[in-house]
Amino acid sequence: MTANRISPERLLARAGGVSGLIYSSLPVVTFVAANSVSGLPTAIGSALGVAALVLLWRLMRRESTQPALSGFLGVAICALIAHIVGQSKGYFLLGIWTSLLWAVVFTVSVLIRRPIVGYIWSWASGRDRGWRDVPRAVYAFDLASLGWVLVFGARFMVQRLLYDADQTGWLGVARIGMGWPLTAIAALVTYVAIKSAQRAVAASANAAVNASEDASATAGGAELDADAGRD
Repeated sequence: MTANRISPERLLARAGGVSGLIYSSLPVVTFVAANSVSGLPTAIGSALGVAALVLLWRLMRRESTQPALSGFLGVAICALIAHIVGQSKGYFLLGIWTSLLWAVVFTVSVLIRRPIVGYIWSWASGRDRGWRDVPRAVYAFDLASLGWVLVFGARFMVQRLLYDADQTGWLGVARIGMGWPLTAIAALVTYVAIKSAQRAVAASANAAVNASEDASATAGGAELDADAGRD
């Protein structure tokens, strides 16, 4: 299968694009603002209302339904948790613990030498998993995966500290400030790692072809020598 070209634009598109990053920030800003003015019930209703409007807007624009629906569902779950906890800071619990989960997943993938970025690349580009046999490619994907470990780990530690300190407003700032900006940096590191891995895989494939050709040439020369000896 011919691999699709991986570019920064494609990586951003798979993350929902610039508009998707903006849309994901709107419910958070609305929640924090409404909570500071009118309290938790209004904040929950406002965040859900904005999320619903974003969903409707994206559907009207015939954009991909998956990011729109998943974004609305995420806001609904966060709002439900805040309602159950009875505190506005509960709105951020899902993101805090999800960050920890992904930090652990990416860390484990590196420790067992199965960097998850490599598998995501295989899926996104339509390639097989032959990169696992190329040490330089595995190393590049290890570094990219560690970059995401730092992102998710930083999000968890900072936001957990703010959560324990009951700083709902700063939690909103951290959610946005440590959201798409850190994602963009990690995506750039991932892009560089992918390019490095692609070069390593290509070099390995060329080396294998050259070795095969050399072996064939050697075998052919031996046959000619044998034929000459019989003559």
